[in-house]
Amino acid sequence: MNSGRESAIAQSAQAFAAAVEGLLESPLYSLSDDEVIEIMQDIEIGFRKLEVAKQRFALECGARGLSSRAGIKSLIVFLQQTLRISHFDAAARVRNADRLSAVSEGSVQRPPVFPHIAAAQRAGEISADHVQAIVKVLDRIPASVEPTLKELAERSLTDYARTGDPKGVTTLGVRVLAYTDPDGVLTEDNDRQRMRGICIGRQRADGMFPISGLLTPELGAVFLPMFAKFARPGMCNPDDPESPHTTAELGIDTESEADDSDADAATVTARAVLRAAAKRDHRSEAQRNHDALLRFLHPDMGPTKLGYHRGLPVSTVVTMRLTDLEQRTGLATTNTGGTLSITEAITLAARSTPYLVIVDANGRPLHLSRGQRLASVEQRLALTAVERGCTRPGCDAPATRSAVHHITEWADGGDTDIENLTFACDACHAQINTGPNGWKTITMPDDSEHPGKTGWIPPPHIDPARRPRVNFSHHPRVPSPSGIPGIPARRLC
Repeated sequence: MNSGRESAIAQSAQAFAAAVEGLLESPLYSLSDDEVIEIMQDIEIGFRKLEVAKQRFALECGARGLSSRAGIKSLIVFLQQTLRISHFDAAARVRNADRLSAVSEGSVQRPPVFPHIAAAQRAGEISADHVQAIVKVLDRIPASVEPTLKELAERSLTDYARTGDPKGVTTLGVRVLAYTDPDGVLTEDNDRQRMRGICIGRQRADGMFPISGLLTPELGAVFLPMFAKFARPGMCNPDDPESPHTTAELGIDTESEADDSDADAATVTARAVLRAAAKRDHRSEAQRNHDALLRFLHPDMGPTKLGYHRGLPVSTVVTMRLTDLEQRTGLATTNTGGTLSITEAITLAARSTPYLVIVDANGRPLHLSRGQRLASVEQRLALTAVERGCTRPGCDAPATRSAVHHITEWADGGDTDIENLTFACDACHAQINTGPNGWKTITMPDDSEHPGKTGWIPPPHIDPARRPRVNFSHHPRVPSPSGIPGIPARRLC
């Protein structure tokens, strides 16, 4: 006979199945828009909690040795066959059960390996994709890093995941990994130089050449600004005879940061041609990168004929802190969202003429004011140094893919002062409007947690309370715990 607890679990499973049937069978047309959104969010929270239930049952199957009783050596294969799921899904359940659940080891109860992730998942605050993204980052932290710092990284990534998407977790994770070793003790420039290389395989029967490899941060910092312009939709499309290809066309700044009323006739025409070409462009990002590189290597092109992009010459913008420069430690950042060691940044600056921006320890720009609507080159450089990219929460678009936005609109009396300017990529910029479903931007007040930062107020369907949010995709932080010596506060920016 089943115990009362087992009976209760069985009853819960039956009630769950009945509830699912109700969601599948009940008509939705009678619901209001707000009810559709609210119920959809409730279902998502419940679905996230179910991931924990899956892990619990996988753990129970392992504890009871059900796979061995069935003559199957692997618990993963047992789950795969019993539930008719993929090997990947079964392996993920077993792996997560071991890391995110309390496990009994004899008479001792071992807490979850990742307690912050486990708590957030149990509360339905993060999804399985969030978990996978966070764990993937944590698994890449070198074993020699202090356990306390690993725990801080887990906490920081989990806190971000509660309001951000999995892609943002991955972006934040790249910088967390970079700053777990800020002094280059674990991964040095020599290590990166040793790993560098581009391999071009033997030509295949279909005429294609396979390619693989690793680019150094320096080469990436040089290439990515070029891709930001020439690999954008509509540019360098070999299948479109009207796509901009000539040096004269590519030399014009065709970005839409300004409206056509502020441009000369040639630029207006070029923008119209590019917008039309972008609508016809169905290439993938990888295909656009390929075509951009081919065009860049064409005899009539080259670094001196790249023209302008977003109001700046197509070039690398490197930002570093004065203290890091003086101590030759830490990381510099680029306008394409990448990072360089201070040594690599100095080497790049010595060998070429990139824009080099040095900010103080607080990372705040100087006051730069302009009496016109369009931001100046100097103001854009200042925003590149301070904000790195789009400021909408969760967006990782770098400066090369961002337009300058007035926090208080120019039409509403907002000045073109650096304090009233921010970055927004084209997709996020389009979401700013005065309608009921539009985002709003403000400057966070001095008494807030993030004074001076750009706050984005979400529409009601995302947050009914409409609390302003700040983007840390370009400025992630791992705070230092009080009372733990030897671990300084780390600002990931």
